[in-house]
Amino acid sequence: MLKRFAYKKFIIIALSFIFLLIIYFFPSKEAYNINTTLTYTDPETTPIYLIDSNNLVSRFEVIKKSSDTSKLIDEVIENLTISEEQSSYIPNNFKKIIPENTKVISKDLTDGLLKINFSKEFLNIEEENEEKLIEAVVFSLTEIKDVKKIMIFVEGEVLKELPHSKKILPNVLDRSYGINKVYELESMKDIAKVTTYYVSKMEGYSYYTPVTTITNSKNEKVEIIIEKLKTSPTYQTNLISYLTASAELLDYEILENSVNLSFNNQVLNLDDNSIIEEVKYSIALSIRDTYDIGETIFYVDNMLIDAFFI
Repeated sequence: MLKRFAYKKFIIIALSFIFLLIIYFFPSKEAYNINTTLTYTDPETTPIYLIDSNNLVSRFEVIKKSSDTSKLIDEVIENLTISEEQSSYIPNNFKKIIPENTKVISKDLTDGLLKINFSKEFLNIEEENEEKLIEAVVFSLTEIKDVKKIMIFVEGEVLKELPHSKKILPNVLDRSYGINKVYELESMKDIAKVTTYYVSKMEGYSYYTPVTTITNSKNEKVEIIIEKLKTSPTYQTNLISYLTASAELLDYEILENSVNLSFNNQVLNLDDNSIIEEVKYSIALSIRDTYDIGETIFYVDNMLIDAFFI
């Protein structure tokens, strides 16, 4: 009996010892003190130009799969080309415009000039959309940093005219070609082109729509941009500008790499005395496309408020 009792006692002591060893060598989760920091990084995007529900060529951001220029050109063309399935990240109210089954036969990028050769399907475009096709391709591809100008070929031949209207095209295209063009001409002399970006909204989503005004105005182009943004757009009622009519451009300076704009305090948001993002984007995008200058510097009553680079 004593032997049996001693044996049980030995077993209990041994199991307790083993249990303590397990706790010592394999501590519970609470015993660990691990600091973990999760960092979320916004994916890189690139703008492309699609057709919105108002049949305007509009700016839309898509996720970049590659930073390599050649691959990015392919991505942009793919995102512009009509296919059976709509890309998951492109809303249903936006339409691609390059005709279905169009292929890129070849491309060459040298010193900022992109020569891109499409298959014959590129010409399978409706007459009402043929100019929008050129606008969307030019504006989308020139959003790529290394692409400044474009030559469009079809089956190895330079595209010299639109396929239906036969409107003559420049051999070399850039953003000065214009987009969603509006003509305010009284004569064919002293013609100026000014591109102004407005905000559009659709089903809770905001995006930017550029409009190129072709005018005889003798005012400096930056003055035309600000005046256009201060007044209600006459081109389409769905275009919005957040720049108030009481905002005044007091002075400006156009430099080689930047444009300095000085406003009165009516340009400021009353809540926090800042310039709202939509105003800065609209002005900076308009400056970039009109002057080919990426940096816009904002002053209010001669005080630096913001430097905005696109």
